[in-house]
Amino acid sequence: MRRLVRTCAAIAVAAGVMASPAWIGTAWAGAGAAAVPDPALRAKCTGTAPITCHYDLAPGHYEVTVVLGDATTAGVTEVQGEARRVLLAPVTTAAGQLTRRSFTVNVREPEGQPTGQGGTGTPGLDLVFTGSAPRLNGIGIARAAAPAVLYLAGDSTVCDQPVAPYSGWGQALPRYFREGLSVANYGDSGESAGSFLSHSALFPTMRPLIKRGDVVLIQFGHNDKTTTAETFTANLTTLVDGVRARGGTPVLVTPPVRRLFDGNGLLTPTALHVNSVGVDLPARMRSLATSRRVPLIDLTAKSKALVENLGPTASQRLFLTAANDGVTDNTHFSMAGAFEMSALVLQGMRERNLPVLGYLR
Repeated sequence: MRRLVRTCAAIAVAAGVMASPAWIGTAWAGAGAAAVPDPALRAKCTGTAPITCHYDLAPGHYEVTVVLGDATTAGVTEVQGEARRVLLAPVTTAAGQLTRRSFTVNVREPEGQPTGQGGTGTPGLDLVFTGSAPRLNGIGIARAAAPAVLYLAGDSTVCDQPVAPYSGWGQALPRYFREGLSVANYGDSGESAGSFLSHSALFPTMRPLIKRGDVVLIQFGHNDKTTTAETFTANLTTLVDGVRARGGTPVLVTPPVRRLFDGNGLLTPTALHVNSVGVDLPARMRSLATSRRVPLIDLTAKSKALVENLGPTASQRLFLTAANDGVTDNTHFSMAGAFEMSALVLQGMRERNLPVLGYLR
């Protein structure tokens, strides 16, 4: 408890705000004692549903503490940050109840895809409090000195998609983690393992930031449609070696399936990422993981089981459809699909007992 109170006081002092309770007599859930809000930061937020907040902060990692709830009305509040990242799953509060939640957020320019596809967003930190009845009582922000970082290297199925309805599973992943771990999503649309290595805004920018103990999830395959087995393996090996040279832990993630069924209700070879030159890309990743002793999350197998179990009709909700989204897309995810895929990734992280599990909520 002493650590919690000290953290809030530090946030308030950093913001130049006097530390004083703002809800005397109000029920409090989660921390066991009154926390210190930052009125100056709360005053920068506008709207009611959603509530939007913007802070002119330099790129980096930031600890954010939010106090959710209201003295007189019940609430259901979800927190998103930057380019539609889900930082906090919906929190329900009763009338008169306040609850505190903390998370660490990565601020980058551009804030969505590193190459600026889909727009560069607004410099600084953007937070959006949404949900069926968002209630924000207080907020505090402090720069994170040296948080653990979970880096994501991948394509459009991973990236922070800036515009709905497109959603990457990397956007849904941060909601699982508490403060102390920052998810830095360097996924980018259209990238193969080779182009991710060569583009200056991608691996050449991400690699120097990796420090000892950080984890890097590496998922490619969707855009390696004509890549030979030898080249695919060589590119992945370069990524793995580059992460290890920085003291990080590389984790290979096989690509999620496409929603392409044959006449028997099974996914086609194309859906399972056998490319146009006959390379079974997930199989190559599995082989490399074994030979180089790299942890592997078999998202291809996990998503295959999920999609085939749902079948051609029910599996539509995971992907974009003309009826729901105005576009038929059997590769990219709806937000529901991104949530499902992120859950499978977390399942794989548990199976591999990755060190970031210590930061789960």
